[in-house]
Amino acid sequence: MTSVVLEKVRKSFGSLEVMKGVDLTVDAGEFCVFVGPSGCGKSTLLRIISGLETQTSGKVFIDSKDVTDAEPSKRGIAMVFQSYALYPHLTVAENIGFGLSLARRPKAEIAERVKQTADILQLSHLLDRKPKALSGGQRQRVAIGRAIVRNPKVFLFDEPLSNLDASLRSQMRIELTELHAKLGATMIYVTHDQVEAMTMADKIVVLNGGAIEQVGTPMALYNNPATPFVAGFIGSPKMNLFEAEIAAREGCRIYGIRPEHIALSSMEGKWQGKVRHIERLGADTVIHLDVPELPVLVVRTDGDRQISVGETLFASPLNGKEHRFS
Repeated sequence: MTSVVLEKVRKSFGSLEVMKGVDLTVDAGEFCVFVGPSGCGKSTLLRIISGLETQTSGKVFIDSKDVTDAEPSKRGIAMVFQSYALYPHLTVAENIGFGLSLARRPKAEIAERVKQTADILQLSHLLDRKPKALSGGQRQRVAIGRAIVRNPKVFLFDEPLSNLDASLRSQMRIELTELHAKLGATMIYVTHDQVEAMTMADKIVVLNGGAIEQVGTPMALYNNPATPFVAGFIGSPKMNLFEAEIAAREGCRIYGIRPEHIALSSMEGKWQGKVRHIERLGADTVIHLDVPELPVLVVRTDGDRQISVGETLFASPLNGKEHRFS
């Protein structure tokens, strides 16, 4: 297994600096997810690791070896992109083994490695099909198989599930997590979807404006966000964040409380408000409360709770669940 280390990595396009001195260690065998909004630099950072983008300054180490100036083919990495980029005239087997064919590996070796890869990805019964006869999830597995067959040191994924519908994305999240457990390989995964990050990662790297906001396990970031940005980005619905007088009364610059950490009552509570909007999600219900001294307060409660628009409710934060940012 292989570690990836970045030292003071910067990237500029002319006068615009998009990566601002990133220091990061991805330990051997970790599933590390880069997450953040569009334009935060996560894909640029992944491309710098792969060698497809050249950093302005800083160093990249893979397996303790300085690969800062190495060609992508010399870094021991395999990359899976958002686009499947399968060859439509080739079979699944030929698509998976294409890189090995280009490298002029013996046919027997190619066949064996393709078979092993297909077994891992449950594609063995599809090896003779062309891409047009596959579902979106199957095509994505073929693209992943093309990476696995090369036995890379590090797998890099650039938003590979964004073209799939919601149910397929959920299934592929499970399959990728199981694949990581089978291979024990180092994987770095880019997404803007915090649900993907929370459900798949050993380590999450939250990026904002070309810099790292926080690094940690999913639950560490959820329970102990270091900044208001992380607090608002991790978790769905996002944390309620209040400034100005509300925060000043709490002795901080920004006061935060997650929607699921608010108790509702018809009798008493810290805040009183009227129900403005209700989102019925089945197991959960998300309520938007108009509270005079606050912006809209979002509360997550039980799905079967009987609440009506216009109803007056009291809301109180649960003990120990408030967040105060200085």
